[in-house]
Amino acid sequence: MSYFKTENLAVGYRGSILIRDINIQIPKGKILTLIGPNGAGKSTILKTITRQLDRIAGAVLIGGKDLQSFSAKEMAEQVAVVLTERIRPELMTCGEVVAMGRYPYTNAMGRMKAADREAVRRALERVHAIELEDRDFSALSDGQRQRIMLARAICQTPRVMVLDEPTAYLDVRFKVELLGILREMAHDEGTTVVMSLHEIDLAAKLSDYMLCVKGDIIAAFGTPDEIMKEGVIEDLYGLETGSYNRLYGSVEFGPPEGEPRVFVAAGGGYGTEVYRMLQKNRIPFATGILHENDIDCPAAAALSRHVVTAPAFEPMTEEQLERAVRLMKAAGAVIHAGTPIGSTNRMTGRLLEIAEDMNIPVYTSAGAWPGREIQGDGYEC
Repeated sequence: MSYFKTENLAVGYRGSILIRDINIQIPKGKILTLIGPNGAGKSTILKTITRQLDRIAGAVLIGGKDLQSFSAKEMAEQVAVVLTERIRPELMTCGEVVAMGRYPYTNAMGRMKAADREAVRRALERVHAIELEDRDFSALSDGQRQRIMLARAICQTPRVMVLDEPTAYLDVRFKVELLGILREMAHDEGTTVVMSLHEIDLAAKLSDYMLCVKGDIIAAFGTPDEIMKEGVIEDLYGLETGSYNRLYGSVEFGPPEGEPRVFVAAGGGYGTEVYRMLQKNRIPFATGILHENDIDCPAAAALSRHVVTAPAFEPMTEEQLERAVRLMKAAGAVIHAGTPIGSTNRMTGRLLEIAEDMNIPVYTSAGAWPGREIQGDGYEC
């Protein structure tokens, strides 16, 4: 049963529609992440959901009730908001900023009780910012401010939390911790989370649902498994010279042009670093023999136009070996990435033996290859 829902929602500015027909349904305690290019309208959707912008058409419902009918107090009790715009409270400590999250629950004088002060303390501890409680909020770094604003939202104990780029300004440690807190709030406390992220890999790992925003349309809505299909991310962001690697959660640049100058004998994840180093230096290469389910295979397919593969769980064949030998002979050199040779990749072992028999040099690193113009950590120039 859907708890957070939009029905034919249209958003925009001053009556001009930017995005129409936004239809979302997610159960209580789930995480929805909006992804898409800059300027696509993610923030506009979030501001409309939180009533900071007037909707142009349609409805936003929480628990079956239209948000338009909520009083200001009901809205504050139901929905907490963490947006990218910086607030500028004058002469307020971090503890006082976090305490603003308790105002919907205080009396007409805004006086806090012991339970409210305890909620403030717990929220600061949860975002690892208790040492900032007495600090001037205006003197904080961007990352520290982001943590305090999250603490304020946590202190509000909302049913729905809406966040616009909550990981902006955060280093890796606090980024992971913040998203972990959101996951706990969703799963353990039943908080429904709606947010936008630029980190596609984190969105896929964290979210229960994803919404792809592309200009004037919603390109896709569904579970991460449905969204992270081949071609969806490339189309969403208009990638033309690279690809999105679903396995690694990263963008790969396109393969260098030209005939292979070296053959990389790889597999089992040993080849990916070599592939990326060669691609970065615009050196075309061939590689193989790789099973289609090998961890090296996605990177090889993205970074080279000359990959010899074998079907997953099937023995490598003489035909695949012959193709690899032709590419190896044409390249005139081999980099052995260090992949151990066993029963399932014995053809790779034979390939290396053939290279030795044909006096084709085999190098144990990209840095040892004399045809290099390679730059990077651990490699010669």
